[in-house]
Amino acid sequence: MGTPFEETTTVRAVGPGRWAADVDPGWDLRPVPQGGVVTAVALRALAAELDDPTQRLRTLHTTFAAQVASGPVEVEAEVLRHGRTMSQVRGELRNPGAARGHLTTAVFGAGRRGFAFTDLAPPTDVPPPDACPSFRDPPPPGVPTFDPMPFWAGRVEGRLAAGLPPWDASSPRERAERCQWYRFDEPPVRADGTLDPLGLVVLADVMPGAVGERVGPSDEMWFAPSVDLTVHLLGEPWRSPWVLGHNTARHAGDGYASVDMALWDLGPGLDDPPRLLAYATQVCLFTFA
Repeated sequence: MGTPFEETTTVRAVGPGRWAADVDPGWDLRPVPQGGVVTAVALRALAAELDDPTQRLRTLHTTFAAQVASGPVEVEAEVLRHGRTMSQVRGELRNPGAARGHLTTAVFGAGRRGFAFTDLAPPTDVPPPDACPSFRDPPPPGVPTFDPMPFWAGRVEGRLAAGLPPWDASSPRERAERCQWYRFDEPPVRADGTLDPLGLVVLADVMPGAVGERVGPSDEMWFAPSVDLTVHLLGEPWRSPWVLGHNTARHAGDGYASVDMALWDLGPGLDDPPRLLAYATQVCLFTFA
């Protein structure tokens, strides 16, 4: 048996250009599985359809056209172009019998000659995970509690490294920016000791929290479902189970927000120079209970 991530993202061929998988309800948020893990299932199918180990995933875009529930899913995959050093593949993942689901386009590419630099840096003086409060810690007395979502309760843990707790109504909130540590409860470690880069797609799809950092607590419950998801996987080997996510919301208006996420690896001991693993952007919309 593999890790929960490996099991949920395992696909099987069921016909030409058709793949199937089963998404475990342990990945559910409210009320459907987290979009990042569903996208990872689609990407596994697109990589299998391309079937070219010389090219790895470089960038992807998913449009969440309709909800996808946990349980059986199917992917219709199409290789748009299979080039010598770069290829494009697209697919739609949906529940059996559903008219629509999630549409993903992915670009795979081999290494090539070029320049190398990173013109971005995470915040400095971020405390280590052991010194940060966990999303799973109980809130202070008097703060309302909610039934934990399976995704956060048993699949991915988050720890607040820079920012304010969601119930803090007294501190000034001047920035739509936060830093969190994230890790899988069972990290998707591969045979070579590095972690599966498709797991970064899951950790990237937690961006609306930067909006909450700016607006603070509210008497009205709100949610921010994803409209789309773009992730650039930058080719660095992922070595540390803990990943530092630097998350900002650049604009909110007219019922939507534009948000982004940079995911950093600080090495197995969390004391190496930070390396940028992935950069993601997203538009989300607001709904109110």
